Amino acid sequence: GASKSDKKIGVVALCMFELRRLGKLDRICIVGTTGRKYPAIRAHLQKNISDVYNGLDTSMETFPADDVDRDPDAYVGAIQQMTPGDVVTIFTPDDTHYKIAKCAIEHGLHVLLTKPAVKLLSEHADLAARAAAKGVHVQIEFHKRWDPTYADARARIRALGDFSFFNSFMSQPKFQLETFRAWAGVCSDISYYLNSHHVDLHCWAMDGVAVPTSVTASAATGIATSPAHKCAAGTEDTITLLVTWKNLASGNTGTAVYVASWTAPKADVHSQQRFHYMGHTGEIMIDQAHRGYTVTTDAGGFANINPMYMSYAPGADGNFNGHHGYGYLSLAAFVDACVALKAKTVTTDALHARLPTMAKTAVVTAILE
Repeated sequence: GASKSDKKIGVVALCMFELRRLGKLDRICIVGTTGRKYPAIRAHLQKNISDVYNGLDTSMETFPADDVDRDPDAYVGAIQQMTPGDVVTIFTPDDTHYKIAKCAIEHGLHVLLTKPAVKLLSEHADLAARAAAKGVHVQIEFHKRWDPTYADARARIRALGDFSFFNSFMSQPKFQLETFRAWAGVCSDISYYLNSHHVDLHCWAMDGVAVPTSVTASAATGIATSPAHKCAAGTEDTITLLVTWKNLASGNTGTAVYVASWTAPKADVHSQQRFHYMGHTGEIMIDQAHRGYTVTTDAGGFANINPMYMSYAPGADGNFNGHHGYGYLSLAAFVDACVALKAKTVTTDALHARLPTMAKTAVVTAILE
């Protein structure tokens, strides 16, 4: 079984079922590698979504079939059954993103990739070129862009003159390694997994202002590979990226430090996440994990909670009511963009200016690689 996380009900499936209720989606398919897991997944969705949200329809087609032990290529058959212009969301291990997205793009499907988009800049460039050739929309699920405080900070950052310094920290508790053990240090690392959030925020804020010129990485080790957690040899605990940036107008340099760890102790939040930005005429600091909203229970103890990401409380009518959460908004923005493309009220080129597309996020991949 998976370890406990901060997303017990889930995010993607719930949002997609809700978007279908709102008439923006129709057919929903879920693709994995092990068909025998689906009966338990359907029961989970029934108990935690349909029974909670006024009978929300959780019906779906699943690939591979329920009697299949393992089929890592099940996505190919599922994609071939779809129609050009349909949408695909890819929330899979980092090293599988490229091949699945490539298959979907070549079939004429719009794609939403969880972060990081891919691991290599060469793969990023290839997918961006294929998307342009096929005329499809490929977006990265950088949901922090829809956090109202981060979005506001991005606008303010761009009014603070030259970039000088950026420092970010993001972590997850070491018990989460029970879930990550299958791929941690083998398929990807904690920098790709968590640093991608704040690297994107910083790159987004620096668009047209400054560019990175060098990257140095350092890692701490010893916890993930210990007998208690048994991750693959060489798995890093904490990865720090030191990046030098150059301001385009002045030539002045700036420094960014991005830190990500998956060996934090259990705390009042599942994920610590904060940053400090300093420009030539001001600075901004945000602690996204502590919103001034605390809950204490006999069962769970003391916790800082963040309903701004996902709010699970049903509305007065019994339906899902978390449409304000930036976890939902990120997914809805992708679906809305694809609906608009189908209606021919927007072009893929126009979407580059307002959404984190493959064509606009190459710098993020360059830094992470």
